[in-house]
Amino acid sequence: MIDLKLLRASPDQVRAALARRGDASITRLLDELEALDIRRRALTGQLDQLKAERNAAAQGDARLMKDQGALPADVRTQRKQLGDRIAGLDLELRELEAELERKALFVPNLPLPELPDGDARQNQIVRAWGEPARAGGPPHWEIAEALGILDPARGAKLAGSGFPLFVGAGARLVRALINFMLDLHTREHGYVEVQPPLLVRREIMIGTGQLPRFADDAYRTEPDDLFLIPTAEVPVTNLLREEIVDGATLPRGYVAYTPCFRREAGAAGKDTRGLLRVHQFDKVELVRFSRAAASAAEHERLTGHAEEVLRRLELPYRVVLLAAGDVGFASAKTYDLEVWAPGVGAWLECSSSSTFTDFQARRANIRCRPQPGSKPEFVHTLNASGVALPRTIAALLETHRQPDGAVVLPPALAPYAGTERLAAAGGG
Repeated sequence: MIDLKLLRASPDQVRAALARRGDASITRLLDELEALDIRRRALTGQLDQLKAERNAAAQGDARLMKDQGALPADVRTQRKQLGDRIAGLDLELRELEAELERKALFVPNLPLPELPDGDARQNQIVRAWGEPARAGGPPHWEIAEALGILDPARGAKLAGSGFPLFVGAGARLVRALINFMLDLHTREHGYVEVQPPLLVRREIMIGTGQLPRFADDAYRTEPDDLFLIPTAEVPVTNLLREEIVDGATLPRGYVAYTPCFRREAGAAGKDTRGLLRVHQFDKVELVRFSRAAASAAEHERLTGHAEEVLRRLELPYRVVLLAAGDVGFASAKTYDLEVWAPGVGAWLECSSSSTFTDFQARRANIRCRPQPGSKPEFVHTLNASGVALPRTIAALLETHRQPDGAVVLPPALAPYAGTERLAAAGGG
């Protein structure tokens, strides 16, 4: 959530930073927030004055009661009118504060200064690893069909399009990738593994920024108003919700495997073949909590942890710094990890590594106490896919496919899959 104190103290700074997102509606929203904040401060001042008058009157009334035994009728009327006025302003203030908080939830995070200006066309390639193969060859859905590891028709029969069904060696490949990544991140990168709920309450979705802005992309249950998680970021970030943690325990890192559910209401008709855009998918998620001074270094470390997955899977990839107009709603800075898929001839995003500064921590009220007895401060939250499976599998099949149609698994993955090759039944 935006820091309203910063907006009040440095409105030009906030407006200039958010203008880099290229969304004119943000300016109108900031105008409304500033007007509400001015009204709130005026109401607070009136209430403080009226309550002071009431306190002073109460002292005089006590003396009058002592002398006369009762308050005159006109004095009682004045006191009732004063109380009614205070109650009315209190109600107006509560309603105004609720409106201010509701509108503030729609204001995105401030992009960090180092982000390039512009939209996705100004995204910058920071580094690359591996030698991309020449574009060509069958796409992953044809490879998967030939191997008998993916059955989209039966998946669609069960749940509709966008819900893949892996079978046989395909199901084992999914399980192998999940276990490989969890072991890598827990044993070598120091993350604590958690297995969170797949359904969360509304305030949990608000805490990480999915609600209210992206309600149309979420799967919601009735009548209990629970949401299927779009990513493990949502429950794992909220593990520390409404807590004040010991600053000496930071940074902290958590890893979780979960299925993820996204309606993607605004993406109808895009990339409908294969695994490029689906409504349910598996993902291993990395979440880190740090103090403000360490968050930049933590972001680089986190990104490196996600990159290591792709290196061990021997998949050429590149790290892309998103421009201010392309960065996500809650993010202050994002690197996309794009893996090369020669069969579709495209770079596919399989991980986004983001720092949210204190944006999510304000929404979820996650704080730390730097030293015993010191004033609490908001932590910084960060997360990255470590990594998402669908596009990683697509790149894996297309990159490691052999001339005979089999797919050779990289040495890091083969022990988890129990085989070095995926081949059609009766094939090599």
